[in-house]
Amino acid sequence: MDNHGSTGEDPTSEAKGPRILISVDMEGVSGIVHPREAHPDGYDYGRARALMTAEANAAVAGVLDAEPGAEVWVADAHGSYRNLLPEEVDRRARLVRGKPRPLGMLGGIDERTDAVLFVGYHVRAGAGPDVLAHTMSDALLDVRVDGRSLGEIGLNAAMAGHLGVPVVLLSGDDAACAEVRELVPGVRTVAVKEALGQFAAAGLHPEEARERLRRTAAEAVAGREEVRPFALSGPQTVEVDLAAAHTVDLAVLIPGVTRAGGARTVTFTAADFGEAYRVVLLLVQLGSIRPA
Repeated sequence: MDNHGSTGEDPTSEAKGPRILISVDMEGVSGIVHPREAHPDGYDYGRARALMTAEANAAVAGVLDAEPGAEVWVADAHGSYRNLLPEEVDRRARLVRGKPRPLGMLGGIDERTDAVLFVGYHVRAGAGPDVLAHTMSDALLDVRVDGRSLGEIGLNAAMAGHLGVPVVLLSGDDAACAEVRELVPGVRTVAVKEALGQFAAAGLHPEEARERLRRTAAEAVAGREEVRPFALSGPQTVEVDLAAAHTVDLAVLIPGVTRAGGARTVTFTAADFGEAYRVVLLLVQLGSIRPA
């Protein structure tokens, strides 16, 4: 029987160093400024995939510069989670792709993970100016945890923190870098572009962006012990503003989720942030359902 060269061995079984997760989004990658570049139906999506993959590889290289024995996981964290070009991803890393999956953008993380890096991230919906700002999807207008507005940066940092894992690096535009620094003291950042608006930026050349990302990723992993996880103690009251009224009708079918405030806001109380994060992920999926 042809096994296509597979030995059946775990590709990370020889790793003896720390376990590092790199979560890679697309909107914050150098050179990307428009939704049509970041969507499979867009005219320049193929180029965006290549740029995204190259930045992921720069981060992998930086991690392994600092920790040659590291076990590196790369989570495709944009849209369908099927954007990174598998055959072009650094072969020393394990690629997590596809959805739905546990913990969404943080696919592959668990309590054994020593640090997480956010590559190509962007600010929360309603903030900015920032390139392609949103929170998880266009279905969510805002997410507030105990009154504090959190976007993808904050939600993912808090989920990692719930597992005891620090966010040690973020790359994206200057606004995204500022947002993560407000949440995670000591985090290292790489501003690959300066936001000029929702669909405009002044960016570094992609090769320059990758060089800076590789260098800073190495520094971040080497100094990971200096960064504390962004952990929120439970229980938490979560409010979510939804873009469509019919999504609210679906959301309140979830036990514990009720209407609150205006016609498009729902709320629930979570025992801990792990529960809060999973409910938010479910609300994102409900937001993709269109009336029949």
